[in-house]
Amino acid sequence: MLKKIIKGSHRKPSKSDSNDPGSIFGYGQPVTRNSGSVSTANVVVNHASRAGPPPPPSPNSSGPGPISSVGLGPPPSGPVDPLPLFRDVPVSERQSLFIRKLQICCFQFDFSDTLKSAREKEIKRQTLMELVDFIQSGSGKITETCQEEMIRMVSVNVFRCLPPASHENTGQESADPEEEEPYLEPCWPHLQLVYELLLRYVVSSDTDTKVAKRYIDHSFVLKLLDLFDSEDPREREYLKTILHRIYGKFMVHRPFIRKAINNIFYRFIYETERHSGIGELLEILGSIINGFALPMKEEHKLFLVRALIPLHKPKPIAMYHQQLSYCITQFVEKDYKLADTVIRGLLKYWPVTNCQKEVLFLGELEEVLEATQSAEFQRCMVPLFRQIARCLNSSHFQVAERALFLWNNEHIVSLIAQNRSVILPIIFEALEKNIQSHWNQAVHGLTVNVRKMFLEMDAELFDECQRQHAEREARAREMDEQRELTWKKLADVAAQRGGEDMITV
Repeated sequence: MLKKIIKGSHRKPSKSDSNDPGSIFGYGQPVTRNSGSVSTANVVVNHASRAGPPPPPSPNSSGPGPISSVGLGPPPSGPVDPLPLFRDVPVSERQSLFIRKLQICCFQFDFSDTLKSAREKEIKRQTLMELVDFIQSGSGKITETCQEEMIRMVSVNVFRCLPPASHENTGQESADPEEEEPYLEPCWPHLQLVYELLLRYVVSSDTDTKVAKRYIDHSFVLKLLDLFDSEDPREREYLKTILHRIYGKFMVHRPFIRKAINNIFYRFIYETERHSGIGELLEILGSIINGFALPMKEEHKLFLVRALIPLHKPKPIAMYHQQLSYCITQFVEKDYKLADTVIRGLLKYWPVTNCQKEVLFLGELEEVLEATQSAEFQRCMVPLFRQIARCLNSSHFQVAERALFLWNNEHIVSLIAQNRSVILPIIFEALEKNIQSHWNQAVHGLTVNVRKMFLEMDAELFDECQRQHAEREARAREMDEQRELTWKKLADVAAQRGGEDMITV
């Protein structure tokens, strides 16, 4: 017997719920249909063309009419048998059968108890598999009514309140996500098939975007974006693929999707610093950036400055740094003039006390410098190599080592060689300090190699830097001696005036 289970556990609402007066309930709440608006569980989808509300059909009825109260009222009182396969009915009845199968898939179950409603769960799973196969096979172009009901069924199943993260239950700081076991959605056996059905619908060559955009609208896309905060990596992977396909197929949604992703980033950077799907969203953007036409629009450059570069600020950057670095590098490869902006942005957010984060920044810096031209390099080389000099002297050997590895890159060495008269005086003291006093032998050896490289580049400049360094060292020693002498004189004067009353330490 089909039973609808309303989950009673505490759940966190979607970010966009506050804007949707009809989405304040958890999933499994009633779906009403009037005035051209479909309100499903935790979602409000407005469609352009809607008829008045028809009478709700029974899940066991064979009528082809659309579903008006998906998964709402009490389930059928009698047992429900599986519906016939599509191949077992005439072609003329397949659209009607398609709607009846959608109707079965609108009921949801409690997966916390594996034995509860086991028969009904299996019927729904088999029905979802049949729907996926039907769409994938392209055996028949589904009608507009069927498309509408399919998107509504998808909405009922996937748009839900996400379970609270561990830090929301305890009020404590969230632990390292890499060390935590990922939360796996219990209803994934059904949820996966619903996502697969949506994906097959979006990529199908039979899907007419002019019709589909009435149902896959801005509200639907926003709800998909909210689900990227799911802790289940399997769900985020499906969402990433689906949203990417929607972006590619529905050109009308492209500016809206970019803006909505921007807003997620802003909230993450400046408010929460907690979001499970930043990496997946950046993967989508990496592909989008790769397709930007030249000359690049001002909107895209602002996105780089206002969203991507500030994403270096949050503490959990290690979870998405690889994807972020790819996006940043794509911008520089598309428009080399942005290299100066990117490098200065990295320097602005350069970590002070987080050594592991510094290692990530140095790796990204190398990728950016590899795509940097000489003119842009010259604009930022002075502040850049002041920071690199500080990294060379880091007591954390991985930071110093990663900074020295920059000299293993031929393109970076060529840029340094062209501007050695500016760069060597900045870092010479750091190199000498490493050779004299760094505790790590690997760092010491790499520093000797870099020093030798500069000597071979320009022996005259190297000797001049060495002479200036020796003069600075001599002046420093002289100032130290003068300071000691001054203190000694003060002590002598105090001893003469204070006599026996003076306390010496």
